[in-house]
Amino acid sequence: MFGGRPVRSADFPSWPVFDENEERAVVELTRSGQWWRYTLGEAASDERTPAKPGEGSRVAEFQEAFARAQGARYGIACASGMAALEVSLKALGVGPGDEVIVPAYTFIATATAAMVLGAIPVFADVELETLNLCPASLQQAITPRTKAVIPVHFGGAAADMDAILDIAKRHGVAVLEDAAHAHGARWKGQGLGTLGAAGTFSFQASKNMTAGEGGLILTNDAAMAELCESLVWVGRKAGRPWYEHHRLGWNYRMTEFQGAILIEQLKRLDSQNRTRRANGAYLNEKLREIPGIYPSRVPSYAACHSFHLYVFRFDAGEFGIVREDFLAALAAEGIPGSSGYAHPLYGNPLFHDPLYEPRYAGCAAFCPNAERACSEAVWLEHRLLLGSRADMDDIIRAVRKIFENRDAWRS
Repeated sequence: MFGGRPVRSADFPSWPVFDENEERAVVELTRSGQWWRYTLGEAASDERTPAKPGEGSRVAEFQEAFARAQGARYGIACASGMAALEVSLKALGVGPGDEVIVPAYTFIATATAAMVLGAIPVFADVELETLNLCPASLQQAITPRTKAVIPVHFGGAAADMDAILDIAKRHGVAVLEDAAHAHGARWKGQGLGTLGAAGTFSFQASKNMTAGEGGLILTNDAAMAELCESLVWVGRKAGRPWYEHHRLGWNYRMTEFQGAILIEQLKRLDSQNRTRRANGAYLNEKLREIPGIYPSRVPSYAACHSFHLYVFRFDAGEFGIVREDFLAALAAEGIPGSSGYAHPLYGNPLFHDPLYEPRYAGCAAFCPNAERACSEAVWLEHRLLLGSRADMDDIIRAVRKIFENRDAWRS
């Protein structure tokens, strides 16, 4: 920024990661002609013929493989992470007037998935050191109208599920895990997304495994799985005729092309996550030595972290410059970073415009830790953590260099 030589000019690993395996999977699928998961039986025009998955369905193969990898009995693939949240909430009986507690520091879909069902999102605060749902704030947010709580395993680190599950059980509230950041991550050795009534994942372009878009629901409950499959499938019922619909549902199916790509993405997930964890631990060790840099805490129950994001809090007073200048300097040194969410969820205009959506104009809140996170957090993408130890040393050198030259902003 002031005429010196940057720490780094080389690129970090790009995302998505793919090779000839994804290419071959897509080519083989294209040539097979089976571009859709289902067949209509011997008589496609006979509305009485039960529909069934086609032989060799990539979606069927993927959802079973992903469920197995996370330790769940059932996986239901769908169109997106938000679709997975909507379907799961509806399967849990959430409807108009119900309240669903969500953390104030997360992506908007965690809240709007409840809203499209007519339910009211209620915002609870997060723990400042982990950015995960704060159990004490959850306890305070519960009312007689609370139907569900959605803990988000933010950045790929498990939330405090001991406390969250205990509170939910005592109040008769369903737990739906938002594990959109947590592919391959675990809580005390148990796969995330398998602890509550259901768990949801996203395969959108930025996620640790991706097909551009896509989602998936995990559950260990057979009835829940059957209901979610029906809701994804326009209310159809397994074994019943194609044009027979049993409930209001969506066309939220995953495509065979997405399934084919995700089968290959899953094969390299464990190896990639091991690299991310090793690099994340190294960054934690070194960056915490620099004044004003506070890496997110990794509790023992969240040791198997997927590091979808590497996050630290930036204390401008201790460091000596404001966060905006720090991020600009970091970019000038060849290290891409982000400030993340500009405001907590309740800061979105959606919750402040009664002319647009009067039902929700009163559900705004104030969550001090979420507010601080929005003004102090720095995010590094997970692709950076797929780099070498030398790449991590570049990140550390860049942050240290900016700190050591902080007086330049005063001159």
